Amino acid sequence: MQNKFTKINKNLWEVPKDHFSFMRVPARLYGTEKVLNQTEDRALKQLINITSLPGVVTHAVAMPDIHSGYGPPIGGVGATLADSGVISPGFVGFDENCGVRLLSSNESIDDIEGYLNRIADEIFAKVPSGVGRGRAKAMNMSDIENVLDYGSQWLVEQGHGNKRDVEFCEGNGNLVSDHEKVSKKAKKRGLDQVGTLGGGNHFIEVQAVDQIYDSEKAEIFGLEEGQIVIMIHTGSRGLGHQNCKDYLKKAKKSTKKNNYNLPDNQLNCIPFNSKEGKDFYLALGGACNFSFANRQMITDTVRQAWKKIFSGNLDLIYDVAHNTAKLEVHEVDGEDQELVVHRKGATRAFPPGNKELPDKYKETGQPVIMPGSMGTCSYVLAGSRSGTPSFYSTAHGAGRKMSRTAARKNISNESLFSYLKEKGIILKSHSKQGVTEEAPGAYKDINEIVDVVVEAGLSEKVAKVRPLAVIKGE
Repeated sequence: MQNKFTKINKNLWEVPKDHFSFMRVPARLYGTEKVLNQTEDRALKQLINITSLPGVVTHAVAMPDIHSGYGPPIGGVGATLADSGVISPGFVGFDENCGVRLLSSNESIDDIEGYLNRIADEIFAKVPSGVGRGRAKAMNMSDIENVLDYGSQWLVEQGHGNKRDVEFCEGNGNLVSDHEKVSKKAKKRGLDQVGTLGGGNHFIEVQAVDQIYDSEKAEIFGLEEGQIVIMIHTGSRGLGHQNCKDYLKKAKKSTKKNNYNLPDNQLNCIPFNSKEGKDFYLALGGACNFSFANRQMITDTVRQAWKKIFSGNLDLIYDVAHNTAKLEVHEVDGEDQELVVHRKGATRAFPPGNKELPDKYKETGQPVIMPGSMGTCSYVLAGSRSGTPSFYSTAHGAGRKMSRTAARKNISNESLFSYLKEKGIILKSHSKQGVTEEAPGAYKDINEIVDVVVEAGLSEKVAKVRPLAVIKGE
C-alpha cells in the first residue's frame, strides 16, 4: 500500500483523489519515509477509506502516530460539511473523548526526593484502576445525568475542583449534549466509573520537566526545568464504549437507508443534519462530558493524595481530547465553512488568537499534551498558525507499532522491569503481565513523532517531560 503514496515533501505523502473510484478528496499522511514504511497496510487503507465519506472536504489526514483501528485509523482526521455531510461513530472510536490533562506543582525534583514512592502509592491506592474496576461508592442515575449534561463543571460545583479547572479545559469541560440521547445501558455502565483510570494505555504519571524549548510559552504555561508535573490519560470508560456501540447500530441502518457506497462498513455514518445525526452528536457530547468529569474526579483524588505529603497546589495547565467529532469553522476553498471535524487519536491544536482558547493562551496557542509510551519522555507543545492543512490537528502520542498480542509475545516482563529500573522509574500496576502490552518497544519513537509535527508546522515544541513514577490500570 505504501507505493500508492506520492511524496510531496520530507514529511508529507499523498494519494490523489482519482486513484480509487470511491475517493472524493485526496488522502494525506504526515510522516517521514520511515514512518510510511513502518505503517501497516491496513492503517493506510483505512486512511484512504476516509475519503469516501459523503460531504468530506479538502483531504483526509493521518498523523505520524497512525496505526490501524476500527474503521478509520487511529491518528486519522477528516472533516465533513455540517449542512450536507455525515457524522461517523466509528470515526470517533469506542473511547469517546479519551484525552490527556497536565497538572503543575510547586515542587521540584529535589523537593520530592525520598517521597516519590510514597506519593505513587497514595495515588495508586486512591484512584481505582484496571479493566472493570470502579469506585466503591457509585453515583446515582441523577448524578450521571448531570455529568452527561454539564461535564466537569458540575463536579466543580459539587466541590471537586476550582474555576481554573473549567477555564483550562477544552470546551470548558462542558460540550453541548442531552443525557436523554444516551442509552440507559450506557448510563448504568458509568455509575461507578467517574474518577477511575481503566486499563490499556491509560495512566497517571509523576513527571519532571526535563527540557524547555520555548521559555516564553513555558513561562505562560507555568513550566520550568526540574519542576514536578502530573499527567493523566484516560477516557469515557464503559459508558463511552457503550454509547459508540449503540450508535454504530443506528449508523449501519442509516448507511443502508441513504445508499452510501462505502469501502468499509466500519465507516457507517449518519447525515449530520438528520434527527439521528443530531442525536448522536448530543449523545457524543454527553460521553465527552463524562470523560472530562472522569479526569476531573481523578484530579481531585490526586490532589488529596498530594496534600497528604506536600503543601503546594496542583494547578491544571490544560485538558485536551483526542477522540471527538466537533463543529468547527475552517476555511474551505477560500470560504469559512462549518464542519464536523472528526479526530480519532489526534489532538486539537488551535493556533494563537483562536476565540475558543482561554485568554491566557490566546498569545501562545493551545497547549498540546503528547504522551510517549510507558517509560519514555512526553512533550508539551503549542498550536501553530500553520496548522491549517490538518484542520488545526496534531498527533496524540507515540502510536503503536506492535499489537498487544505481539507485545505480549515478544516483550518479556524481565526486560521491561529491567528497563524501568535502569531508568529509575517506579511502576504501580495491578497486573505485571498486562503492562508488557504498553512497553516502550510496542510503540513508535515519540521523539520522531514530535519532530514530524513540528517540522510540518502542526505544532511547536514548548517542553519535554520525563516519567518518575507510572500508575497503570493493568
